[in-house]
Amino acid sequence: MRHTTHLPYATKEEEHVVVPMSDGVRLSARIWRPTSSDHDPVPAVLEYIPYRKRDLTAVRDSIHHPYLAGHGYACVRVDLRGTGESEGVLKDEYLEREQQDAEEVLAWLAEQPWCDGNTGMMGISWGAFAALQVAARQPPSLKAIVIASFTDDRHADDMHYMGGAMLSDNLAEAGTMFAYGTCPPDPAVVGDAWRDMWLERLEHTEPWVLQWLRHQRRDDYWRHASVGEDYAAVRCPVLASSGWADGYSNAVTRLLAHLDVPRKGLIGPWSHKFPHLGEPGPAIGYLQEVVRWWDHWLKGADNGVMDGPMLHTWMQDSVPPSTSYEERPGRWVAEPTWPSPNVHPVTHPLVRHRIAPPGEPPADGDGDVLTVQSPLSVGQFGGKWASYNAPPDLPYDQREEDGGSLVFETEPLAEPLEILGSPAVDLDLTVDRPVAMVAARLSDVRPDGAATRVTYGLLNLTRHDSTEHPEPLEPGRRYRATVHLNGVAQTFPAGHRVRLSLSTSYWPLAWPPPRPARLGVREHTSTLTLPVRPAQAPDGTPADPFGEPEGTEPIAVTSLTPPEERWEVKRDLVDYRAELDIVKDRGTVRFEEIGLDVGRRAHERYAAVADDFTSASGESTWTMTFRRADWDVRVVTHTRLTCDERDFHVDATLDGYEADRRVFSRTWNETVRRDLL
Repeated sequence: MRHTTHLPYATKEEEHVVVPMSDGVRLSARIWRPTSSDHDPVPAVLEYIPYRKRDLTAVRDSIHHPYLAGHGYACVRVDLRGTGESEGVLKDEYLEREQQDAEEVLAWLAEQPWCDGNTGMMGISWGAFAALQVAARQPPSLKAIVIASFTDDRHADDMHYMGGAMLSDNLAEAGTMFAYGTCPPDPAVVGDAWRDMWLERLEHTEPWVLQWLRHQRRDDYWRHASVGEDYAAVRCPVLASSGWADGYSNAVTRLLAHLDVPRKGLIGPWSHKFPHLGEPGPAIGYLQEVVRWWDHWLKGADNGVMDGPMLHTWMQDSVPPSTSYEERPGRWVAEPTWPSPNVHPVTHPLVRHRIAPPGEPPADGDGDVLTVQSPLSVGQFGGKWASYNAPPDLPYDQREEDGGSLVFETEPLAEPLEILGSPAVDLDLTVDRPVAMVAARLSDVRPDGAATRVTYGLLNLTRHDSTEHPEPLEPGRRYRATVHLNGVAQTFPAGHRVRLSLSTSYWPLAWPPPRPARLGVREHTSTLTLPVRPAQAPDGTPADPFGEPEGTEPIAVTSLTPPEERWEVKRDLVDYRAELDIVKDRGTVRFEEIGLDVGRRAHERYAAVADDFTSASGESTWTMTFRRADWDVRVVTHTRLTCDERDFHVDATLDGYEADRRVFSRTWNETVRRDLL
């Protein structure tokens, strides 16, 4: 990244500004703005997230907020109530109170003497959720948003459930927020009130996984703040981006298809990262695009920001399987609109373990039924639902996974094949259990046999008709069900094969059903549909439409203890216990400007024994430390999720320490009934 020191505007920073809410709670804001805004007001841009602006996001924030301020904007980072130095308690994600707070923050910004009354919102992940959700509430000052790595459907396409199957990230993300939401404010900012604020958080927080488990089907809990329930509610322009390695690879194209406002889309090869920090690369000059967006929609500049294609996306070339990539080879392609006139669905019958050519005539009769009952080991090389590229968390070679799967494959391709969009598998099926799932994986198979997973999808078959009103399956009954795979842009070279793999488990990425199930798939009447984009489709896209990433110089931090990253698959052939052990330890760093040492360590473990589906267990343990000469605080959280055929069991602990003396401790032991899951 190029670090820019010469910007159009000189800027100043206000580290802690109190923003009062109508119920008396005070939120903490950090503001970067042009010095000239004291007498020449500018638009304000809000990023609104719970991840601690003073320390945990401080390095990242220092790259892009001063950069945008230096281009003539008041950039405002607000921590949600109950996080950082903001008062209150954070009890769950995307609550009504959270969105009301955001509206009140925007109204407060619009009234400041240094703001000209126009506001925008931007962010990645939670920040993008917040911006999109608040845009649907139509606050009067909000003129445009910029969002990355988000969803418009909290139930069908988020870290909780996928196709009605429960993701292990439902536990992992709950563990993350269990830790983040119980950290103390900094006494250097809030003074002696820090301890009371911290104890309030500790005393009024419960593991969020309990709430998420209580809503296993699509209901009003998930409909709330799912913008896909009413796209027409969004009336401001939207610049939306994501990455193909991210869990949120689908919502950009959905917004382009369904919104009726000025909109642009951008999808790169990235994991869960801003595009200017994108990994795998190439990262791009995203902040330059953001400045152009704000200049047009907040300042009225006639800069042609809406010219050109609606969607830019990175068409990924074939790569050998790996759990991490520094760069993904490929090229930028452009689509004038979405759905694209260049993309056409091509349907292939599934016949005798083959992905047959389109239009192959069916055999006489009803076709054979091919069956599979997958072991729990299928999925151990599936990677993480949303890649963060650290530790290496992408799917590995799929050949071992395919040994426990029902596999269909093309002949070696005579010419390159390119797809752009969401493949779909339509199954004519039977099962032998009332609860069953199917995982569908599409892989690029190289001439040497190595298989790189390109995309995948999950479906809890009890929800094949409705995620709101699931029904138990009748063993032996014939059903039709469609598995929608995540969107992707991918080239399959000539000489390679396309492989579709179907399995009845995908642990630990997805929680297994109560008992192993046998899936029967009828050939000929089951199909794979690929969104084919001809390689020669005209788009006139330059090789590098975005330029080099740039931002301001990050703040100074010193590494005190090194980070540790681990992603290990372990198998014991004595007791047949298998584990996935994940460590993501950021080490301890010193924030030099504020003299604060901060440590973060996450440890996840997912285990099962042989093919006992009720032996599946997941654990998430976090340790957060904050230390300076006169202050030493530690938060330790642990959440364990287990199951039997009828119930889920959650056992959790929360401990707070001052100078190694435990000052708070609480334990949860809760049971939640499985709901056809």
